[in-house]
Amino acid sequence: MAKVLVETSARHVHLSEEHIKVLFGEGATLTHKKDLSQPGQFACEERVTVVGPKKSIPNVIILGPARPATQVEISLTDARTLGVNAPVRESGDVAGSGACKLVGPAGEVEIAEGVIAAKRHIHFTPADAEAAGVADKEIVSVKIDSNGRSLILGDVVVRVSPKFAAAMHIDTDESNAACAFGECYGEIIK
Repeated sequence: MAKVLVETSARHVHLSEEHIKVLFGEGATLTHKKDLSQPGQFACEERVTVVGPKKSIPNVIILGPARPATQVEISLTDARTLGVNAPVRESGDVAGSGACKLVGPAGEVEIAEGVIAAKRHIHFTPADAEAAGVADKEIVSVKIDSNGRSLILGDVVVRVSPKFAAAMHIDTDESNAACAFGECYGEIIK
């Protein structure tokens, strides 16, 4: 069976150029803090507050670079805390998804849609996917062995692109459920 690195994708925001200007001021750009595992993706110095009808979550990290549309990725626990709808979706699939307000140091933005709980997924290059015996958009399960909380995660979508680096992304709820801390690997089950 094929193994894959499992990474926890904590709550974060992807911003459009338009919303960067509103939240951080005219002429603002995202400040690179550190590279992420996916090539070209990076964590930013800038943070925002995500505001829902029930509560707010301050200091939420922004991931760069800018995207065509603003998207907020949170766990289902975060969605309940905020009081927002966050359907489980693949990144970019935001039509009809949840709404919230984002507050930055220079302004605020109300987004009518764009709040999702990211569908668990595996990034693979074409060569990595072939070696693992999987194809783009295939749905698989992944077994994570841990000390006392091993589990099998189903409904994992495989995403294949030459721009990716091999890694599975799960949110903080899933990571906590599996005790998937530190360097952790999962086994793909078809």
